Amino acid sequence: METNIDNLLKNFNKLQFQIDLIHWFKNEQRILPWRQDRDPYKVWVSEVMLQQTRVETVIPYFNNFIEQFPTVEALANAEEEKVLKAWEGLGYYSRARNLQSAVKEVVSEYGGKIPHRVEELSKLKGVGPYTQGAISSIAYGIPAPAVDGNVMRVLSRILLIEDDISKPKTRNLFENAVRELISVEHPSEFNQGLMELGALVCTPRSPSCLLCPVQSHCRAFSEGMQDQLPFKTIKKNNKEVFITAVILKNKDGQILVQKRPSEGLLANLWELPNHELKQESMYGQAEQLKHFMKAKYNLNITIENQLLNLKHEFSHLTWKITVFNGYTNDEIKAADFRQFLSLEDMAKLPFPVPYQKIIKEIVK
Repeated sequence: METNIDNLLKNFNKLQFQIDLIHWFKNEQRILPWRQDRDPYKVWVSEVMLQQTRVETVIPYFNNFIEQFPTVEALANAEEEKVLKAWEGLGYYSRARNLQSAVKEVVSEYGGKIPHRVEELSKLKGVGPYTQGAISSIAYGIPAPAVDGNVMRVLSRILLIEDDISKPKTRNLFENAVRELISVEHPSEFNQGLMELGALVCTPRSPSCLLCPVQSHCRAFSEGMQDQLPFKTIKKNNKEVFITAVILKNKDGQILVQKRPSEGLLANLWELPNHELKQESMYGQAEQLKHFMKAKYNLNITIENQLLNLKHEFSHLTWKITVFNGYTNDEIKAADFRQFLSLEDMAKLPFPVPYQKIIKEIVK
């Protein structure tokens, strides 16, 4: 049976909940660089970076990004490769590409001024309901819901919502709940208060209920159910992909790198030559790699040794990479998407995290 919003909020003291939450946030909020003003561009950049990423990780990236691209126009006019380089290590690179695409729309369609209405924000690439609500409420003071995982966790406990938060209809339920609960006078502080509460107090495991400023409103705490919520369907195990990669040097000591396709996983980032292993092959890893390099690059390579093994997890799959050192006396025609480079020149290019780790091993 679906949860009814009216029944959910029956006998809930909305006004006192607002007062308690906002008072706590004003006194206890962390000092964060994007909170220094309510610049909608900075709010936007920070909220995109904070998706799937911890605040401590985001802070230096945010400062560096704003230093390089201080305005909407600066980001819109930047080379994509420079934007990806500034994002290097944050992961989920489609966020950066979508952000730049949307910013270009803002410049062309809205004269560089980020719109405040949800209807207009929703038309921008990659700007989903959460980001729309964050920009509208935090930057422009509009009482719009901004529901992310933190907010769903907090409200699932406060209101004792046992619906599966992995389902889209449950997100709609939380958005409707926030619309009913949000402070019209202080929507920015209210939404940020919910987010901050989830980050500092109402944490995924072992929530600090005795320190919670809204404990008296929390139905899960009163029922002793705070550790059981939110309810979420457990994901299936990730698919494992076994890969061999090679640090291939030429006679000048340069290393072969290649650019990934413009669509799909880690689009337009750079990497070392690599090959997905065929488990049914009669050849071992090194031999498969040699055959692959000959077939794809027309390069005869010599494998010197195995350097390391590493694992990298995405949301839907896991890479298990075996890395070899190798060299070749053959040459290839340099192209925009494939070339031998020095380590110094490689440092200017954006690489995904697993290849950054490999490169660090090279320079040790």
